[in-house]
Amino acid sequence: MQLMVLLASLLVSCLGTLGLRRYALAHQILDTPNARSSHVIPTPRGGGVAIVVSFLLAMVAWRMLGTVPPALFWALVPAGVAIALVGFWDDHVSLSARVRLCVHLLASAWAVWWLGGWPALDLGGVVLPWGWLGSLMAVFGLTWAINLYNFMDGIDGLAGMEAVFAGVAGGFLLQLGGGDGMPLWLLAAAAGGFLIWNWPPARIFMGDAGSGFLGFALGVMALHATTAGHTTIWPWLILLGVFVVDATLTLGRRAWLRIRVMDAHRTHAYQWASRRFGAHRPVTLSVLSINVCILLPVTLLTAQFPSWVLPACLISLGALGVLAWRFDAGKPEIPAVRGPESYRDGAV
Repeated sequence: MQLMVLLASLLVSCLGTLGLRRYALAHQILDTPNARSSHVIPTPRGGGVAIVVSFLLAMVAWRMLGTVPPALFWALVPAGVAIALVGFWDDHVSLSARVRLCVHLLASAWAVWWLGGWPALDLGGVVLPWGWLGSLMAVFGLTWAINLYNFMDGIDGLAGMEAVFAGVAGGFLLQLGGGDGMPLWLLAAAAGGFLIWNWPPARIFMGDAGSGFLGFALGVMALHATTAGHTTIWPWLILLGVFVVDATLTLGRRAWLRIRVMDAHRTHAYQWASRRFGAHRPVTLSVLSINVCILLPVTLLTAQFPSWVLPACLISLGALGVLAWRFDAGKPEIPAVRGPESYRDGAV
């Protein structure tokens, strides 16, 4: 039964992406290159909707079988729909930063409420109760996850590949902790169907509807695993380390240089790397290699030795920070010029 649902999610996503691509081409819904783009030819956009629809249908089916915890289902599905809708709307009619941010915060608060907050922080042997502060941090953390994933959707295949990796690896991590990895595997299957069409050279882009939803879904499932006691938050930061570090370091450096952090740009480390290598595929494959060959083994090691998880997380993120800095994360291409508010960060 598991395999059938997974294959169905993959197939629905793949065929849905193909249909969206044809619709976008027929109606000229194209992402046209500009000075801050990482692509060079007009490309259909909005394919991430197929990920959302495929995953939500699969979650409803799996919920009907009685294997999805109610708190996770209600935290993820209604708020995820809101995230996807505001992203879809913004893909077609640019919304103001305040509207998007308000929806993101409300959706995150809804999810945290259903998950019962984040009552304690496990520091690898020492558990720190932090009550309402934990819930507040969880809301901001989920909001950041939504946006950092959007920020990292800037070259072919990268965001889709990361979702497949994090879904597959995170599912096995949950299984090791006594949880159910199926919701994460369903997300990986839905992202995989889209990735078939988004692999470099991409034939369709994800769009905000898909990228924001993926960041939210991964964040909610990581938080649920943490609050349910199956894992701590640290292994998830390791698995998603490339995205967390590049987005955070880039934003922090731009803020330090007093550049408007909401203005569109292409100064993430992965974007600098794609221009240095002259192609998207080497960067996407390099990130995949880092994930599989370094971050996954470190995560599995911490599952066997839980007391190592916090030092391992700090070392992993620190090393990724050095690498991102060497690839000029956040370094401006030209002197910063104040422009209109955009609440967007260089996604193609």
